[in-house]
Amino acid sequence: MAVLFLAAAGSVYASQVNYVAQPELSQWKVAVDTPLECRMLHTIPNFGEAQFTSRASKKINLDFELKMKRPMGQTRNVSLVSMPPRWMPGEAAEPITQLKFFKQFNGYVGGQTSWSMLSELEVGRYPTFSYQDWQHSDKRIDVALSAVAFQSAYNQFSTCINNLLPYSFDDIAFTVLHYDINSEELNKSSQKRLAQIADFVRYSDDVDLVLVATFTDSSGSKNVNQALSDKRAKKLEEYFMAMGLPKNRIQVHAFGKRRPIADNSTPIGKNRNRRVVISLGRMVM
Repeated sequence: MAVLFLAAAGSVYASQVNYVAQPELSQWKVAVDTPLECRMLHTIPNFGEAQFTSRASKKINLDFELKMKRPMGQTRNVSLVSMPPRWMPGEAAEPITQLKFFKQFNGYVGGQTSWSMLSELEVGRYPTFSYQDWQHSDKRIDVALSAVAFQSAYNQFSTCINNLLPYSFDDIAFTVLHYDINSEELNKSSQKRLAQIADFVRYSDDVDLVLVATFTDSSGSKNVNQALSDKRAKKLEEYFMAMGLPKNRIQVHAFGKRRPIADNSTPIGKNRNRRVVISLGRMVM
């Protein structure tokens, strides 16, 4: 089917322009390798750059973006085809999917199709985008990703994906943790959650504010509860400062037994009120 499609396309369009890195110029590199993000790049001479990206999340994810030096001036239907390289004579082209690239935007591919592109590259084939040139109606554009020099960068990229944190910023941006009775220490489950927040903040360069608000239950006097709340807040401030966050990016508030969220006459209610709320602020890029 793909062979018939390409043959038909050749009969409709008077000329065809191919963008692909020649074998001696083909390069792949992992530009970002952190527990928060993995990014692998491939330069397509005279056209732009191919970019695969995976980010920390509860679910494994992969996005592909075809960054163009000259964004499209018209929205176009695009055929994504797996093409054999010249040194694989007899191999047929195989269709992957049909896409739409939108006016003034880079080409985007997500989900399973992105993984399929990696699989084709891994076996030496060239994922190729084919579409009508928006400036010349009789011209077809083919943009291919070269499989030459792919494997080494792909191995590093795969390792990076395996090491991504299993949660995103949205998962930890607002967190409520709890304390044991009359203790400055978080309970065990909350300590694990705090460690997750710390890991994210440690590797992120755009978390610019940490808000900490500590609360107690109503047991004991007002002064005792306020002092305990102050100690909890101070301890968390020191915790985040030890990670490298400057003091002016950490705001702590100790409310003591004020602002309860549950009934203090029951053990369950008191447990809910012995809490700290941690909110993270992020720079808007």
